[in-house]
Amino acid sequence: MNTTKPCKVSVTSETGHLNAVLLRRPGVEIERMTPLNAAHALYSDILDKPTVDKEYDNFCGVLEKWTKVYYVKDILAELLRDHSVRAYLVNESLRHDGRRRTQGMSPADYALAEQFMELDNDELVRVLIEGYENPSWDGTSQNRYLLHPLYNLLFTRDASSTIYDRVLINSMSFEVRERESLLYDSIFRHFFGVEILNASQWDAEAHTEGGDVLIASDDVLCIGQGIRTNPKGIQYLTDTFAREREHFNIIVQELPMKPESFIHLDMVFTFLGQHHCMAFEPLLKKEGLFADKDTTLITIDGGKISYHRKDNMLEALRHLGWDIEPVLCGGSDPWIQLREQWHSGGNFFALGDDQVMGYRRNTHTVDALDKAGFAVLNAEDIIADRVSMKDYDRFVAVFPGSELPRAGGGARCMTMPIWRENV
Repeated sequence: MNTTKPCKVSVTSETGHLNAVLLRRPGVEIERMTPLNAAHALYSDILDKPTVDKEYDNFCGVLEKWTKVYYVKDILAELLRDHSVRAYLVNESLRHDGRRRTQGMSPADYALAEQFMELDNDELVRVLIEGYENPSWDGTSQNRYLLHPLYNLLFTRDASSTIYDRVLINSMSFEVRERESLLYDSIFRHFFGVEILNASQWDAEAHTEGGDVLIASDDVLCIGQGIRTNPKGIQYLTDTFAREREHFNIIVQELPMKPESFIHLDMVFTFLGQHHCMAFEPLLKKEGLFADKDTTLITIDGGKISYHRKDNMLEALRHLGWDIEPVLCGGSDPWIQLREQWHSGGNFFALGDDQVMGYRRNTHTVDALDKAGFAVLNAEDIIADRVSMKDYDRFVAVFPGSELPRAGGGARCMTMPIWRENV
């Protein structure tokens, strides 16, 4: 795909017709984990890349049938033609990496930076994402990489978020993911040319992540508060919109700190359309791990900020005038709900209003969508032109997932919308 022309940047909802999206096809970086470093990389297991590749082909194949797709690799290769961008990404990537965070850069690191500056564009992209191997590695120690791989870059949702006509460069909660934000800052600042928001520039301890930021409408955000997005990050967004908007609303849902399947709001709640959402039932009933988790409606009115306790997210949305009904992740059986939520059964991505995609493996969730009137379309049929998504007003495009879900995310996690039509 020719990425020389940036598109408009505008997202005012989760469900407006998708016109452009940013993806990262998983590369060698996902093979650079062992059982010893997988937890540090924020994975619960190591992945089989050939299977990942096949599954991702189906995932991105559906998107390419629907919308304009930008790939991180292509844009970075273009940006690296600019010497100042190249120098910034090389130097900041090394400065933010691993031990240099505490010990600073050594003369050998500066020599490594000079070496990187001499690489051609495609090779430097590969190094910045896949890591750079230590030529003196002894085969057993943990210092194999002089620049560590970005294991999680396939989850393009997390490190940046289009919010209306700006992009929030997220301040990641774990050091292993900090460098992702450097890449996205350059992509959106220099390629798309949009205004940047960043909570960490307001307070170094403020954290936000894209999986916790859902754009309900032009005047409503839904935000998860948990292990990734913290109260200071939410306060940054609240203060920002209080300065800029006469009227605005933020619904904050507190999340469990563990297990890791609850890391983001979009693992338990996603918008399917203007009148449908996918939800993990214990979130709505405030049962189990959600029994003591608050739902708070923050209202901004004429610069005044007020806080209101609500029963759950649906009650908060309905208070704001939304007519919305849930489809339950995993269906009606509590045990199956837990099983399918674990493999991103609540993590759906909307291509348009009631036009969504997600993993086929979560069969009870897909059945629940079928019963709610969503036509079930197989990715393979869409890609082969045996089925056209545009023939259906309401559908779920399902793609295979055995390895990808084990990375800890689903269709919404792996997509960063850049431009949607207003609804």
